Amino acid sequence: MCGRVYIKSNLDALLREFSFAERQAVEAMANQFPRYNGEPSLYYPIIITDVIRDPDVFGPTFVSARWGLIPRWTKAPPGRPPPINARCEGIATVGLFKEAYRRRRCLIPIDGFFEWKDIHGTGKNKQPYAVAMKSGEPFALAGLWETWRDPKTDEDIRTFCVITCPANAMVATIHDRMPVILHRQDHDRWLSPEADPFDLMKPFPADLMTMWPIDRKVGSPKYDAADILDPLEPPEEN
Repeated sequence: MCGRVYIKSNLDALLREFSFAERQAVEAMANQFPRYNGEPSLYYPIIITDVIRDPDVFGPTFVSARWGLIPRWTKAPPGRPPPINARCEGIATVGLFKEAYRRRRCLIPIDGFFEWKDIHGTGKNKQPYAVAMKSGEPFALAGLWETWRDPKTDEDIRTFCVITCPANAMVATIHDRMPVILHRQDHDRWLSPEADPFDLMKPFPADLMTMWPIDRKVGSPKYDAADILDPLEPPEEN
């Protein structure tokens, strides 16, 4: 599962790292970043293309989207929180995701994400970890996006979710799944009209990544400061 991310750079620096995408559509989000403790339901800059000929999109473009996928065919606001993740297994056939997977894939640029390790296997004592690239560079998660029209306001709301896969050897020491991270050379293919790029949805090489334990204050989405990423001593497990 991937339920919390961080973007430690300001918006301009993040967009420069993905300069192949047009950026005008998200300039208004500049005052929202850095974001050190990003939760679902917030808006993030994602990259989409003109696969379905969105009138505002011509080629790879940054747009603002809310984390939590609402399919376009939904008639009313969901009664429970919309899905923030989609498992890669069966994604091409699961009704909730299959159309978006075929036609509306996106990149979600971040600096890192958080995951919690169940220390004693009881679910009551979890140690949070920050996970990032060993190089310190931003990277892109694989995602799906939709545009849903709110029948009450007639407003078009763009939403997205993160695709997950089995964990690599490093992340597997704290959790059994991880978000799909795409190599830069695969960005274009992921955004292309190809119907089923399934082979891209695999664990990212562990030797290119790093993780470290952090303070439990990350558990409160209201806490959003740089020291949330400060490393702690590895937790005792006895």
